[in-house]
Amino acid sequence: MIRTNYHSHTTCCDGRNTAEEMAAAAWKAGLLAYGFSGHCYAQHNLDFCMTPESTRQYVADVHALREQYRGRMEIYLGVEAELHGEAPTCDRDYTIGSAHEVPVDGGYLSVDHTEEILRRGVAEHFGGDWYAMTRRYFTEMARILEVTGCDFIGHYDLPTKFNEGSRCFDESDRRYRDTALEVLEHLCHQGGVFEINTGAMSRGYRTAPYPSEPLLRAIRAFGGAIVISSDAHSADAITAYFDQAAQLALHCGFRTHRVLLDGRWQEVAIEP
Repeated sequence: MIRTNYHSHTTCCDGRNTAEEMAAAAWKAGLLAYGFSGHCYAQHNLDFCMTPESTRQYVADVHALREQYRGRMEIYLGVEAELHGEAPTCDRDYTIGSAHEVPVDGGYLSVDHTEEILRRGVAEHFGGDWYAMTRRYFTEMARILEVTGCDFIGHYDLPTKFNEGSRCFDESDRRYRDTALEVLEHLCHQGGVFEINTGAMSRGYRTAPYPSEPLLRAIRAFGGAIVISSDAHSADAITAYFDQAAQLALHCGFRTHRVLLDGRWQEVAIEP
């Protein structure tokens, strides 16, 4: 049983529940440690991120909850830093490094807002070539550790969010796979830690976690480590599909996952 979660969002960014409601759900679920990870400020895209004002409220909320649950459940203050956003400014316990966008002429194309926006963007900026889009995405991801200094990398293959049933592109095609694996190996050799993220499952977009099984097997082969998290945007998704994520990790050869307990990252056994 997975009893920690370090990827979650509140009403301070794009979550549906308050920090207090999320912590209460985590406690009810029996978690030993629970981390908040609000989206860092990104001036070019205010749709999902925290503002400077809401960041201050976020920090105050999490600090208050840490005291409220002291001795019962460890509470950690994290942020989800955007590859193409501003650097985090608040003191924090950990950082998730993510990319939700790919650079295009004149700005950025969101890869996870809606399928319609992504399809239109691929047509407009990549001539309809999905593999050109994914190559650019993963090429950008090669910088994620350098830019964000993150403790773990969020949803590595996020451009597959709307690709259930290969309806946009073929993930086994070398035009997709080669760059994804090349960058994955580079990040693993830099000490990158990757999350198994069940967020798209709980929101109805995917039937399996990020990253895909072939990429997860590659992480194992390259010597990478994992964190299991739900990317919860609502209180009912705190531990969504954790059993499936744990089984997938074991199936791919992992025996431990990384957790933040007693103020330090450590490896603990994955219990089926």
